[in-house]
Amino acid sequence: MDVRHLKYFLAVVDHQGFTRAAERLLIAQPSLSQTIKSLERDLGVPLFHRVGRNVVLSEAGRELVGPARVVVRDLEAARSAIDELKGMRRGRLDVIAMPSPAIEPLTSIIAAYARTHPTVTVNVEAAFTSDDVVAAVRDGSSEIGLLGADRPFRAADIDVLPLGKQPLMLVLNPCSDLFPPAERNEDDFACGLTLRWEDLAGQRMVVSQRGSLMRWAVDEALANGVDLEIAVEVAHRTSVLPLVLAGLGHAVLPSSWSLLARQSGLRTARLDPEVLLHVCALSRAAELTPAARAFLGVAAGRQPDMTGIGEASPVG
Repeated sequence: MDVRHLKYFLAVVDHQGFTRAAERLLIAQPSLSQTIKSLERDLGVPLFHRVGRNVVLSEAGRELVGPARVVVRDLEAARSAIDELKGMRRGRLDVIAMPSPAIEPLTSIIAAYARTHPTVTVNVEAAFTSDDVVAAVRDGSSEIGLLGADRPFRAADIDVLPLGKQPLMLVLNPCSDLFPPAERNEDDFACGLTLRWEDLAGQRMVVSQRGSLMRWAVDEALANGVDLEIAVEVAHRTSVLPLVLAGLGHAVLPSSWSLLARQSGLRTARLDPEVLLHVCALSRAAELTPAARAFLGVAAGRQPDMTGIGEASPVG
């Protein structure tokens, strides 16, 4: 068994089959199959169950995934350290982020990082819950994770770097007569326009699915007797602004979306009482690659914008 075997094994896992894994590895599928069979012979156990054209991880395969990622990641860290000593600044950094932190602060961090590490490719995977981010960092599939939570985040055996707090905001339905035209402003949120939930009585809302801080805020208002109508419930956060723009209802989003909302011609307002999203970066407590250490250095050096950056994570 060598590192190449483990890389091929992880490719089959990550791409959910031999065909796509072979395409990603730029090798012939029979060659990949033979490599996996050789690994299974070395270990003395099957790593996959073949079900027609599909493959499913065996119990032994599931146990191997975590250690295999650690071995591959540590080898990459060693190679990156040598490259750094030789004055080379190339490589790849794997990041996972929830939707709103993936807008900000991730955009600003990557922009600053790229200025000093222009030849490092930053690969950003999507996550929708805090558990997704933690799992990816723990098993090594991502070195850095960005998430948002309703309180300062903590997790065993993982380093946490706070990146600021984002207030939730209201994105206003352009077809609503909630405000007369004379009160409208291009940057209502920045100018301090504030709404209480009681001001939204009788209004329609575009909401995310349960489990997000944004949905929790709407459900809390409903529980407190505010007469709101849920017009649309969406799983994908990117659907929210287009639906508001189409006049389906108002929406609650973290303030990281404020620039996109205004660029779309939508108005935004603060919410009273304020609800804050706590954004942070996660990393393994063990050895990180030089690329990951540099990324965290850039993130730590940013000045958090308390009104313009976040993501809804599971409450509690």
